[in-house]
Amino acid sequence: MSTPQSEFEEIITRDLSSFNILVNPNLSDFFYWHFHPELELVYLDGADGNRHIGSHISRFMGSDLAFIGSNIPHLNFDYGIKTAYEKTVVHIKPSFLEHALVNTPELADVHQLFILSQYGIAFGEKSKKLVGARLKKLHQLSHFDQFIEILNLLQILATSNDWQKLHDHPVSNKHTVKDQDRLKSILNFIDANFQRKIEISEVAVLSNLTKEAFCRYFKKMTRLTFTEFVNHYRIDRAKKMLLIDKNITETCYECGFESVSYFNRIFKKVTKENPLAFKKRLSVR
Repeated sequence: MSTPQSEFEEIITRDLSSFNILVNPNLSDFFYWHFHPELELVYLDGADGNRHIGSHISRFMGSDLAFIGSNIPHLNFDYGIKTAYEKTVVHIKPSFLEHALVNTPELADVHQLFILSQYGIAFGEKSKKLVGARLKKLHQLSHFDQFIEILNLLQILATSNDWQKLHDHPVSNKHTVKDQDRLKSILNFIDANFQRKIEISEVAVLSNLTKEAFCRYFKKMTRLTFTEFVNHYRIDRAKKMLLIDKNITETCYECGFESVSYFNRIFKKVTKENPLAFKKRLSVR
């Protein structure tokens, strides 16, 4: 089975922070095959799903806890899940305890865990019980206490014995730095301009590519056409707006769609339900 091309993801962390915590980032409707420089500790609880990290594909049942090294392509763990679940994701900058990690004897186990993360690591039931509940509560702590708790959890995982490497060799990312930087600038451009019509030709100029070369490049990097990607991006924004009680018409136009009928059609194509059904379903939770 060939490995799909992956998309660069820019992780936004708060100023002067070495990590970022996401609670229940719902991407179950979106095939998000991506990579980022940050290491990722992810815990999903309450559902069955697929674990796809690098070239490794397997099934998890009930819950999953994994640690993914820097720039390893992976699929969002909740892709395709239709039942209720909880998910916590911790992104850790590669510079986290950078010099201390190497030079402090007390951090030797954590240092080894970071090295092993380049293989992709999945943890067993014992570790999930020890770490899962604490990860769920991580966002409730003060920033300093979050730092201390993350270090504690990494130490627990580093000294556990119920883990498995998901690859025989460290996983390397085949995308060049130039490819990654180019995609990063395109994503920033989409973020700044999604509320208006974006012509492929103007993004091609931004990328210093011909229109045809840009289309090939973007499909290679994201596995979607540019139009498909922008529509996915707009629908993701639309879902957030609908959840804060914006009506369908204003959501449609504020997210860059030119007609309500086209918005309804794309929304259903991406999420498998129309905007009104989505709004009603989430409003009763």
